[in-house]
Amino acid sequence: MIDFGALLRPGSGVWWSQAAAEPRPLVDALLAQAGALGPLRLFTGLSWNDQLAQSISPADIMVSYGGLGALRELGATDQLDVVPCHYSALPRMFAEHRLPCDAGLLQVAPPDRDGMCSLGIGVDYMADALEHTGVLVAEVNAQMPAVPGSPRIPLRRFTATVHTDRPLQEEERRPASAADRRIATHIAGLIDDGDTVQVGIGAMGGAVFDALAGHRDLGVHTGMITDGVRTLIDKGVITGARKQIDTGLAVAGTALGSAELYARVGELPLLFRPTSYTHAPQTLSRLSSLVAVNFAIEVDLTGQVGAELSRGTYLGAVGGQVDFARAAALTGRRSIVALRSTVRGRSSIKFALDEGVVTTARADVDCVVTEHGVAHLRGEPLAERRRRLIAVAAPEFRDDLARAVHTAS
Repeated sequence: MIDFGALLRPGSGVWWSQAAAEPRPLVDALLAQAGALGPLRLFTGLSWNDQLAQSISPADIMVSYGGLGALRELGATDQLDVVPCHYSALPRMFAEHRLPCDAGLLQVAPPDRDGMCSLGIGVDYMADALEHTGVLVAEVNAQMPAVPGSPRIPLRRFTATVHTDRPLQEEERRPASAADRRIATHIAGLIDDGDTVQVGIGAMGGAVFDALAGHRDLGVHTGMITDGVRTLIDKGVITGARKQIDTGLAVAGTALGSAELYARVGELPLLFRPTSYTHAPQTLSRLSSLVAVNFAIEVDLTGQVGAELSRGTYLGAVGGQVDFARAAALTGRRSIVALRSTVRGRSSIKFALDEGVVTTARADVDCVVTEHGVAHLRGEPLAERRRRLIAVAAPEFRDDLARAVHTAS
């Protein structure tokens, strides 16, 4: 296994690739040696590595753009430093060395005959961080697909490598609830044939793709491609035929799904691109057909969105929500924010955001969707926004919300 003591100095900053592309053997080895390496600054995004909360040395700090997956456990401690930033800002932050980038750990496909390793399904922010990172350590996984179009790195660029043959991490997807399915039906009614969609991940995102099965010629431009995209490509629903750019291709930074999705990414019309392309305003502004579908924890009665905190703990992130919502609202077709009307017996539509943290500004939200309907907000004054949002709140909380508005007026 890698001797990180020979590669890192105390105080080093180390990033690693996220989600299904996470180089788990390298991360576990780093954490096992962290106590002897001195204080480290570590960075990743979505991780399901349950060793993070248990194995990080008390002197080390985990840095991330949010509290996703296993990072949620660190969110209640002083060892998670959340950088509130748009996902599109990550490439610049690596370039300016504001994020840990003395060393990078990544998972790649085996080298081809020219000695070049594909980033496979894990292009994302890693492709942008590479050129600003001196020490690169790779897990060369025989089961990582060498996806056409994915950036290649010379094997000699890696300071050290380990070779594995293990399945990629599959998405931990729970079944959609009845509320999720009703929300998805409402959202599908806001999407027209030929639109280009960005959809958040999770059970609700999966339900949205299921509800789009009757559409035609949809395009995809998103952060993560999931099995919902694969299914609709197979059904002939997603063709990308009417996209203004990357016509005929579904574009994303990474894939997150089942073993079947990973096995087929090389044959599907997919294009994996760096964050500096997928989330860039210059790119998104060219997609006049863009419909952004993002999810929230809470929404206030003016349309402000909270998607990061719940009861003081980080559960989400700014991520790409604002990048896509703003582009869809200004130069695309429509910005949609969806959420269940209640969580743990409390209304998700609030007079004011409980956490006081605004993820997406009200000016970047065209529609708010719950299982009770659609609140169309674009072009509406504040009083009408409040009325429409109360109408899609859970019925048992509508009177309380109306009274709060009356008391404040």
